[in-house]
Order: sequence, then structure tokens, then C-alpha cells
Amino acid sequence: MVELKTDVSIDAMYEAGQVVARALTAAQKAADVGVSLLELDEVAHDVLREAGATSPFLGYRPTFAPTPFPAVLCVSVNDAIVHGIPTRYRLRDGDLVSIDFGAELGGWVGDSALSFVVGTPRPADLRLIETAERALAAGIEAAVVGNRIGDIAHAIGTVCRAAGYGIPDGFGGHGIGRRMHEDPGVPNEGRPGRGMRLRHGMALAIEPMVIAGGIDTFHAAPDGWTLMTDDGSRAAHAEHTVAITDAGPRILTAR
Repeated sequence: MVELKTDVSIDAMYEAGQVVARALTAAQKAADVGVSLLELDEVAHDVLREAGATSPFLGYRPTFAPTPFPAVLCVSVNDAIVHGIPTRYRLRDGDLVSIDFGAELGGWVGDSALSFVVGTPRPADLRLIETAERALAAGIEAAVVGNRIGDIAHAIGTVCRAAGYGIPDGFGGHGIGRRMHEDPGVPNEGRPGRGMRLRHGMALAIEPMVIAGGIDTFHAAPDGWTLMTDDGSRAAHAEHTVAITDAGPRILTAR
């Protein structure tokens, strides 16, 4: 069931979204050669504490997971697509890093992700990240009252495929609100004009993921959480929480 949020609730989701935005900004700023992934997690955790917010990631355990997620920040490096668990690994020059973060504040949740390169970037990595961001922007542009979920999916998929990149099979965005994952699902590829019609008050986490090698397949790392590209090529991830409104899409996690 899809819950339509009131304008007051959307404003409250914006406050949660701004905690997410601050945490991602702080974590990206802290990311440098020699910094460990655990240190980035602690930076994000500090933002939560300062805001009086809690983490929907910490302790989360979906059906596929062998253990509850042990951190507040997902950190996926190079050929890791999503759900990377922060470890003692220290960042190296040229690492492509994707960070994903959520916050719950006042009973409402925000969720967002971004990708960047530490140190000296490779042009191919910058193109990959830029494509993920363009796909996100295209998906958001399609998130208007009267359109359908398929229009968002088609917009995202068109950008990713035109660049020659793969899209992780079966993974995409989701509804969001009182919980991190709500109906409806938001695929990263699909046919326009299909699926649920978008209405004022819907809130969606739109999140394209792209694989540089052009394949769609992946596998889980031994930790049971981190999803890795099958061909070892690099991946990028971009995400915003977006409210569908009569005035157009409102990005609640804007940085």
C-alpha cells in the first residue's frame, strides 16, 4: 500500500533528508587517501548524534542478509556496487567510492547516495559517476504528477544504456516515508506509460546504479551484504529522496 504524505509530512521528511545531506557531505569531505572506511562511518554517525536522529541502516536485516547491517553508512569501493560494509580498509589514490546513508528524524526517513573519486580520478570513472548523476536527474525530471513509475524507470535506463553501462539486475529505488523501504518499487529500467500513476504526496527514493563493464550481473561478497560486479569493473550509485508534488518534484535530500 502506498501512503500519500501530507504537505506537513513532506516538510518533516525534508528535515530528515537534510540530516542525510549533511552526513554525506561530511563523509565525502573526510574521504582522503589513508582514511579508513570505519572512520567515514564514524563521521556520518556524528552527524546523526548532533541532529538527534537515528539510523535506519544500523541493525537492518532484510531476508537476504545473513546478519544485521553493522553500520550507519554503506561504503562501496571500486567494483562494489552497493551495501558495502565499512571496514578497516584505507582509501587509496584513485579509489571510486559510493556512499549511501539514511536518517530517521521525527518518525520520517530520508535516504540518499553519491559517488566520487579519492585523489587523482581516472577519466573513465568520472564518466561513470556523471552518467549515474544524469540518470538520477532524468528520473527526477520524470517524477511528476500524472506520469507513471515506468516513466521514471525508462528515463533512468535510457541514460545508462546510451552510455554503454550495465544496470544491476533487479535493483532499483523504492517508496519511502515512515519506513526506509515502502511501496512502490522504482526500477532502473522499464517501459514508459506503465506502472502506478504518480500522485501528489508520494515519496520515492530514486537510485540509479551503473556498471562500467556493461554487464547487469553481480554477486554477493563473503560478508553477505556487499554486491560486487561479476566482471570486476567499477560501479557508481546516485540517489535522492524525492516528493511528488503538484508543483513538481521536490528533492528532500538536496545537498
